Amino acid sequence: MRLDQLKAPPGARRNRKRVGRGNGSGSGTYSGRGMKGQKARAGGGVRRGFEGGQLPVIRRLPTQRGFTNIFKKEYSVVNLDSIAEKLPEETEVTPEVMKEARLIRGLSLPVKVLGRGEVDRAVTVLAHKFSMEARRKIEAAGGQVVEL
Repeated sequence: MRLDQLKAPPGARRNRKRVGRGNGSGSGTYSGRGMKGQKARAGGGVRRGFEGGQLPVIRRLPTQRGFTNIFKKEYSVVNLDSIAEKLPEETEVTPEVMKEARLIRGLSLPVKVLGRGEVDRAVTVLAHKFSMEARRKIEAAGGQVVEL
């Protein structure tokens, strides 16, 4: 057997439909496009989602627009003022300590510390992420920032 002897099995390939070649062919005259109208013209047709001028579904349901980013990272967010308020005696603040103080719900999400509020003492904060402002305020108070 050679490459030039290979043949598709019967019924595997279908001839394309030749339209507009006489009524005897079954696809003459209107060539499967019906009679007049936009969809009968060359290049005719409406854009995807067009509903004839009626407000389309995509605009009637605004929550359905856009897409979901599969790479989005969710964080448990903690601000400096809540650390100062709920943990006034702590010198080392870890995600476990934050959970006990009910600053975060659980340990399943990484923790991000944001810079709202002030830090009045040297404190070591362990978290997965810090905003620039939070980092600056903790270090200015003589504390340490440790990224997990």
